[in-house]
Amino acid sequence: MQHGTITSDNHAALWSGRFKEGPDAAAVEFETSIYVDERMAFDDIEGSLAHAQMLCDVGLISKAEQAKIKAGLLSIKKDLQSGKLKIDFSAEDIHSFIEATLTDRIGEAGKKLHTGRSRNDQIALDERIHLRRVVPQLQNKILELIDTLASIAAKNTKTLMPGYTHMQHAQPVTLAQHLCAWAWSLERDWSRFEDALKRISLSPLGSGALAGSGLPLDRKLSAKLLGFDGPTQNSLDSVSDRDYCIEFTAAASLLQMHLSRFCEEIVLWATSEFNFINLSEKWSTGSSMMPQKKNPDFAELIRGRAGKVYGDLFNLLTMMKGLPLSYDRDLQEDKAPLFDALDTVSSCLTVFNYMIGTATFNAKKMAASCEGGFLNATDLADYLVRKGVPFREAHGISARAVRMAIEAGVRLEDLCLEEFQRCSKLIGEDVYDILSPAACAAARKTIGGTAPERAKEQAAALKKIVLKRKKNRNGQGALRLKP
Repeated sequence: MQHGTITSDNHAALWSGRFKEGPDAAAVEFETSIYVDERMAFDDIEGSLAHAQMLCDVGLISKAEQAKIKAGLLSIKKDLQSGKLKIDFSAEDIHSFIEATLTDRIGEAGKKLHTGRSRNDQIALDERIHLRRVVPQLQNKILELIDTLASIAAKNTKTLMPGYTHMQHAQPVTLAQHLCAWAWSLERDWSRFEDALKRISLSPLGSGALAGSGLPLDRKLSAKLLGFDGPTQNSLDSVSDRDYCIEFTAAASLLQMHLSRFCEEIVLWATSEFNFINLSEKWSTGSSMMPQKKNPDFAELIRGRAGKVYGDLFNLLTMMKGLPLSYDRDLQEDKAPLFDALDTVSSCLTVFNYMIGTATFNAKKMAASCEGGFLNATDLADYLVRKGVPFREAHGISARAVRMAIEAGVRLEDLCLEEFQRCSKLIGEDVYDILSPAACAAARKTIGGTAPERAKEQAAALKKIVLKRKKNRNGQGALRLKP
């Protein structure tokens, strides 16, 4: 590495006036954040447009200056979008690049944009604008996956499969209920992001470096111009708070954990031993050595990437631990884990949706797996409860019948009536009507149960939630931005 000093006037550090010498090139390389925060260029421009409008409205800049600043910022945005303008990575950060480019284009008026503003409140604003823009996009992906799962569930309300506890056969369930269980987890994830948006949608702009401003800034106006719910209430807290980053990443961690659990089941279901699911060849891979292999690599990768998102969360929590008020440069390190968590869960949602949406299920194998394993033992106990036997006693009677079947090497339903009646005289011929896997599943009609009609209701309810939330989001503006 060659060392030297940075002397360019075009992109001099915003704080350089205090110093006689420019920073060493190695120092600039170490401290720069533009490689990470470049993705917030349009968010920075949006915040600057609102700030300039507010400065004009309170009389700190003229209408002519505000018009020049607006035109300059919009030209930068247009040129970045078209590719005519490339980000200069020698700039310290995205704020410095945009302000320097603006001043290059419009002259002295550009130097007034930073009036009453610090990069401390500017970066907090940019992050909030960015999250407010991308979180609804992430939520839409969650809704799309819920919709996919609900659609598959609606077609499989009578498709039987074993339900498990401790990975042991427990009771027969429907595939529809199992997929709806996944979908309800995702519904909670959507709600967590929605709740986080309430705290994200507050503007720190005008907090300055830490103590507010001695200039007559109108923080309520700038918040309104940006479509925020209002300004934050304490300037010290505003520039040093990263709760919104941590809350987002915590919600992302839960989402990724759910996807990881789903993928673990898909990996198991795709084995020859289970053979419940057949993944599309488009969403499977082979082996470089074993020609016969069809591997669920995408499910495994999603499962594995949960560790990345967990790491992002612990990165942020550890970074914030012990930081005194107000701003500390440690906070610059928030963006890499924040954006990594965002990118990871977003890509995993997309891939999982395609993977599960193109998969097929082996209904015959799933139903056959419900035979044996005594998944109907609880139903025998429930049968006795309906005849007035206390459940604890009924549980013991059913257990004795299971032991009898195990010793005879047969299924529970293969016991003859005489054998059943050795366990309890209350057992009659009608016991055989309730012991088939289909009958066991159909009997569970409580709210949220696995009975076909209940599973159908769940799938319909999920579809309704998806439609309602998409409609509401479209009605209020998907990005929550001021028109």
